[in-house]
Amino acid sequence: MRRAPLATLLAAVLLSGGLGACSDRQNESRPAAAPTVTSPVAGADRATPTQPPARPAPTVRSAVGTRQLALHRGEDRPLPVTVWYPARGTAGGAPRPDAGVAAGRFPVVLFSHGLSGRPQDYAPLLATWAAAGFVVAAPAYPHTSRDVPRFDVFDVINQPADASQVLTALLALDGRAGDPLRGHLDVGRVAAAGHSAGGITTVGLFTAGRDPRLVAGIVLAGSALGVGTAFSGTSAPQLFVHGRLDDIVSYAAGKAAYDKVPWPKAMLSLPEGDHGGSLLRSGDRAFTVVADTTVEFLRWTLYGDPAAKRRLPGEATRDGLAVLDNRL
Repeated sequence: MRRAPLATLLAAVLLSGGLGACSDRQNESRPAAAPTVTSPVAGADRATPTQPPARPAPTVRSAVGTRQLALHRGEDRPLPVTVWYPARGTAGGAPRPDAGVAAGRFPVVLFSHGLSGRPQDYAPLLATWAAAGFVVAAPAYPHTSRDVPRFDVFDVINQPADASQVLTALLALDGRAGDPLRGHLDVGRVAAAGHSAGGITTVGLFTAGRDPRLVAGIVLAGSALGVGTAFSGTSAPQLFVHGRLDDIVSYAAGKAAYDKVPWPKAMLSLPEGDHGGSLLRSGDRAFTVVADTTVEFLRWTLYGDPAAKRRLPGEATRDGLAVLDNRL
């Protein structure tokens, strides 16, 4: 992947004060849109998704375990990974390090953090996904995560390849003798998700760095800056989530990337949402809307649960906190 297209990304970072930073500032001059649900429309983006065969999704939440993996892509690209997964035991409470894995085989979600972020910043959301029946792997990228020796915004363009390497290593654990995850990973049901620069990384996994193993994507406050919108490969439904008051990655930039997606898609817009509050603060009312909507999207795309697809619009617009453009 070439570096030249990211010249504008650096300019954006300098102007905004950090692409991945979370902002609590709200632009009071912008009017909030009335909550609505847009019906699916006909067109090229209505192509039939290539989804795995349906199988039952878990109906109850599970306990959550965490695990650390020391991965890398080459000598100079360490990729420490935090994994959240369904665990044995009673649901609720804090995730337990190295807890026993729950019985069953679980779809996989690769999650990418924003600039100066860490996987742990997103623990409330990622633990919610794990409790719902998904194994979530979140790498800390070598040059864009917090406290790295050499921070380099341009390195975002290398992250789709990092993410694919993490997926390869993680999925291999399903067949590794003695590994706790052996026999627990549903390797044919894999999605990618990410926030801010991690959203750009996620878009890149469906464009210039297309990973054919991915069957769905979630882009949180992201855009296509530097990775383009040449979506390719088999149909993979996409869910975009963006706050209209985002002053780091503009809502218009996220919407422009969303508009170019040629597959089944939906965009959850938060009229009062900033860059990260609804993703990072579990006490935020909008956090529950985002968490529940993304869970239903993952249940539909990775488990093939049609009831989850029917529930999704209701979760998205609950309490009038969000607007859903639904083209799934």
